[in-house]
Order: sequence, then structure tokens, then C-alpha cells
Amino acid sequence: MKKNSRAFSTLGSIAALSLILAACGTSSGGTDGNSSTGGSDAGGSEDPIRVGGTLALSGPLAATGEIHRLAGEQYVEWLNDNGGLLGREVEWVLLDDESNPQTSAAAYNRLISQENVDLLIGPYGTANITAAMDVAERNEMVFPQHSATLTYAYDYDRHFPLFASGIDSSRTVSETIFDAYAELADEAPQTVGFVVNQNPATDFIAHGHEDAPGSVQVAQERGLDVVLEVDFPQGNTDWGPIAQRIKDADPDLLWVGALGGDSPALLAALSQIGWEPRHQFHLFPAPGLLLGAGEVAEGATSTTLYEPQEPYLSFEGGQDVSEMFTAAAEEAGLPYAVAEMQAGLSWATWQTITAGVEGAGSLDQGEIADYLVNNSIETVLGEIDFDPEQNNYYGDLVAIKQIQDGEFTVVYPADKTADGTTIN
Repeated sequence: MKKNSRAFSTLGSIAALSLILAACGTSSGGTDGNSSTGGSDAGGSEDPIRVGGTLALSGPLAATGEIHRLAGEQYVEWLNDNGGLLGREVEWVLLDDESNPQTSAAAYNRLISQENVDLLIGPYGTANITAAMDVAERNEMVFPQHSATLTYAYDYDRHFPLFASGIDSSRTVSETIFDAYAELADEAPQTVGFVVNQNPATDFIAHGHEDAPGSVQVAQERGLDVVLEVDFPQGNTDWGPIAQRIKDADPDLLWVGALGGDSPALLAALSQIGWEPRHQFHLFPAPGLLLGAGEVAEGATSTTLYEPQEPYLSFEGGQDVSEMFTAAAEEAGLPYAVAEMQAGLSWATWQTITAGVEGAGSLDQGEIADYLVNNSIETVLGEIDFDPEQNNYYGDLVAIKQIQDGEFTVVYPADKTADGTTIN
């Protein structure tokens, strides 16, 4: 299939380029290092434990990268206030990967070879994670990460994914989306239009790969009429032609494979030509930017794995991330100062590396990995059991949230809704 060939080509290009950059030991001149620390000196005279990572602090993914930065800083502060790791303070050595996989690969090589970090934590974004993982594997380091979706491709046995979507995520996430809309019964959409960012993450969920279908095929399997398929490049700024194609197709459900600020930009272009979605789904948008789109975003749905409501608040650390992230986000002036999926994924990733180190009682990479695959890990997402038979993925925990009265609330499945709220 043409779509699948493109996905494999993208993945292969990222991997090949990261091999070259890692071998050369180069780093981007535009990548500056920052050390994020928090709390008291729990390590006494010992040096801090250094955790290295990158985030999209600039470029098209920066709106979401900022969420992960704040969440990570708050976790490190919480960790150091509670004794650090192995009785030592923790220091986060954070570099800007500029939303670019080439820069990410070079930066992780720098973190290991020059910054001499003890541990790694993954970046944001599937392409960046894929590139960084190659470097981690070459150095046999444990690599927890929070947001990559190319589940079938990640066979490194020390890779620990926190995007809890299962090994067949292109199918399972897609089925969850359409199951939620099926709850509308007679008012459920009959036609769907797909507008998809060509980033590997969004492309994979929309189109799948040779062993698992994506949302387009799942929609067809369910008898929905796919009236539009449009792909656009990451960082797209020309939304007018895409908006016109949507208006001409007039789908009951607009399915947007969104990242960062894609969604509000597209909705603004649709408003300019007088077309308003009857139903709309947005895959991985920056939540504050989508809410900031105003009335046109009312009723928009998206995926989630954590929201500041039950049952999530009762999971390990659920209350901590909600309170600490909100305070930090308000101070930083984020457009949506609420701990939701992205902040929750970051917190869970930090919880994973913490559990591995404390469980192993050492910084030995093999011992940390062994602990993580042989023990349940309590996180803000719930209990995680990494499964080596499924590339260390596990069951699909994805839920659907919706903007109702200007706020996000979980609407599906019923066991993840706090008060019986349903999709509308």
C-alpha cells in the first residue's frame, strides 16, 4: 500500500540518519544545554545522578514540548524533595531537539559521550524518539519514552513505552475512537473525512501498516463512507486549500491527525470559509491551543491517558502531577494550565525510570531493565506491566475526552468517566 510504504520509508530514513550522526559524534550548533534541578541536596557529598534527554523546545512541536518540560521539572523537584534516587539528588540535563529527529539523535549522542549522563529519558514526538532510541540501543541504555506510536518497530529490549496503546495501536486506538462515536446511536456520523499530518505518529494511527489497519481502514470496516483523505506536511501553514476540500466533501466527522497547533489553525481556516464541523476528532493536539480556538472547537474530541479527574487522581502520583503541574503552568502562562495526557505521560515516564533504579538498587542498565520487565509499575496512568513479547507494550488504556462547555472531560469508556458523562 502506498501509505504503508511511506511510513516505512520515513522510519528507515530516520534510523539511517541517526546512525550517521551517532557515529560522527556531532551535535547541532543550535542545541543548547540546560540543567533542570529541583529540591534540596539529598545526595550529600555525592555527585547528582544525571538524567539526560531532549524535548521540542522550539520548532512546530514546541507547544507540546513545553508541557513535557514543565511536567519533567516538577517531577524532578518532587523526587528531590522526597530523597532523590538512591539517596542522591537528581539533575535533568535537557537539550532542545528543535522538533527535529536529526538534532535529537545528535543530542542523545552528546548526552552520553560528552555530558556523561547516568540515565536517559526519551524526547517528545515519534520521529525524534525513533532517532534517539537508536543511540540508546547502541549504548545499551534503558530508554523510557512517553509518546511514540510506531509500536511494531521498537524491538529494543530496554525500551519502555508509556503511551499505553497496545502493540496494535493503529487498530486499537482507532476502534476506541469509533466506539465512542457509536454511542451516539442514530446521531452517529455516517461519513468521515481524514486530514492527517505526515509525521510518522499521526500517519501510523491514520493508515496503519501491513500487519494492522489504521483509522481509515477501521472506518471502512465499520461501513462509514470515507469522503476525504488529505495529508499535509509537519509545520504546514497553508490551510486554505485544505479547508476548502473539507467544505466540499462535507463529512459528518472531521478526523484530524493533528500535532501541536495544527487543529486551531485548521479550524480558523474553516471558519473563514463558513464551514463548521458537525463532529470533530483531533489526535494529538496541544490541548491549550485547541481550547483556545473558542466556540468552533466546542464538541471536539481527542485521545487521553490521564486527566485531572477520577479514576486518574487515585492512581499513584495522580494528585501530585495535577497540583504541581497546574501551579507551574499558571506561573509560566501556559494557555491551558491543567495536567492532562501529555503531562501525565511525562510523569509516568519519570515514574518508570525511578521505579527501575530504586527497584534495582543501582544504576546498572541491565539490572534496571530486568526490574522493569519483571515487576508491575504503579503510574498516574494506572498499573503497567511491560510485556517483552509485545515490544514491552501492554494493554490499550486510551480513553476519549471531549470539549464540553469549554472544558475537557472524559466521555469514553464509561469506567474512565468521573460522573457518567457521555459523548455528544
